[in-house]
Amino acid sequence: MAKITYIEPNGAKHEVEGDNGSTVMETAIKHMVPGIEAECGGALACATCHVYVDDAWTDVVGAPSAMEEDMLDFAYEVKPTSRLSCQIKVSDEIDGLVVRVPERQA
Repeated sequence: MAKITYIEPNGAKHEVEGDNGSTVMETAIKHMVPGIEAECGGALACATCHVYVDDAWTDVVGAPSAMEEDMLDFAYEVKPTSRLSCQIKVSDEIDGLVVRVPERQA
């Protein structure tokens, strides 16, 4: 299990625990984190689970794949730390991860 903190645009924080092997998106949906829509259910076919990874965690979660980068083209206000939360696997290594939810999803 890993603790993940989701921060809404208004500053509200949601600290939840994710099961190893699931994704940051699945964890958000399970805990009803506002702003994570996940319209494609994690199939890497939309950009509605877009998050900004906290700078301290970018090296740990790694860079997006080429396919993920293509989908990020459809996301709202992409930044260098943008990732699709469906592509970040929960593991002990990301315990303490902090992500910010954008103002809106694509």
